[in-house]
Amino acid sequence: MSATPDDLLQVPLNDLHLALGARMVPFAGYSMPVQYPEGLMAEHKHTRSAAGLFDVSHMGQLRLVGPDAAAAFESLIPVDVIDLAIGKQRYGLLLNDAGGIIDDLMFVNRGTDIFVIVNGACKVGDIAHIQAKIGSRCQVIPMPERALLALQGPQAVNALSRLAPGVEKLVFMTGGNFTVDTGAQKIDVFLTRSGYTGEDGFEISVHASEAPALARALLAQPEVKPIGLGARNSLRLEAGLPLYGNDVDTTTTPVEAGLQWAIQKVRRTGGARASGFPGADKILAQLNGEAGSITRKRVGLKALARIPVREHVELHNLAGERIGEVTSGLLGPTIDQPIAMGYVPPALASLGSQVNAMVRGKPVQMEVVAMPFVPTNYFRG
Repeated sequence: MSATPDDLLQVPLNDLHLALGARMVPFAGYSMPVQYPEGLMAEHKHTRSAAGLFDVSHMGQLRLVGPDAAAAFESLIPVDVIDLAIGKQRYGLLLNDAGGIIDDLMFVNRGTDIFVIVNGACKVGDIAHIQAKIGSRCQVIPMPERALLALQGPQAVNALSRLAPGVEKLVFMTGGNFTVDTGAQKIDVFLTRSGYTGEDGFEISVHASEAPALARALLAQPEVKPIGLGARNSLRLEAGLPLYGNDVDTTTTPVEAGLQWAIQKVRRTGGARASGFPGADKILAQLNGEAGSITRKRVGLKALARIPVREHVELHNLAGERIGEVTSGLLGPTIDQPIAMGYVPPALASLGSQVNAMVRGKPVQMEVVAMPFVPTNYFRG
């Protein structure tokens, strides 16, 4: 059953979205802008060429506080938390006991706490899980009073640095506290130079009461336009980034999902703090290439005909046998070709392998290709 408008929560920028002519849709229990009057294609291309402002306030923000916070959090994810330097950010994976992904997330060592951002649809369960598992070792403090904006694109730094000088000194996956001067007021924010589009950009945590003023100040910059969830999805797919609930879920391990790069050596076999996370035996066996430990892999796919291939479409081998399904797919606006991600057996996961996507009962030939589909533009200094 779909949510009715009365069931949906409103983000702090709801009135601004409506004033800008956004088409609002239910998403993760919130009323969210899927696109603005210019449309998805224009929004996508503007973000690739200039700067787009996304409202992602539906996502969950929380703090882990206390001297044992890093070690406690490390017990839940297969990632190095203890050695993360102050001001640095990492991508993490919250796992269940079978090694499946409960959620993927971002976290920053801020010195006084570990700041964590989780997916909106998962945040209630994530926070309850984290509280139950490590709440006795550190404080788990949800931050529902915070909004989250993402400014993305090659000109994002130009726009933001006018209002918050110094942000240009950050590099990819670092962050800090800044003051944004809108002219009418000064707004304290915590931001990271990161994002979900493959472009340079920033994610900005701000008190919800100040989010509208911050958004208006950013939209007043000549490079910046508002961007909805539709273009956010097409941008992240071109960047080869998984969407939780589509491309990864509780039945997927990090290795099957192609996310083993997020597991540092210190947490792997032979590392100083190997194991010690949920599902470690299974995941380490997969990392070590033990026979039979992996039955499927996430791959990038490009259609050889100009026919868009959507999620849940079956994938068949060339003999006509079902081997998996597409988890995300669309016509990539930047490359103007149908692209997708999906799971296939390891034998068909190598680059150049060919499979058929069954679109309305007819096979569409697809080739396994490298991801990202569009080169990333992260600023590394």
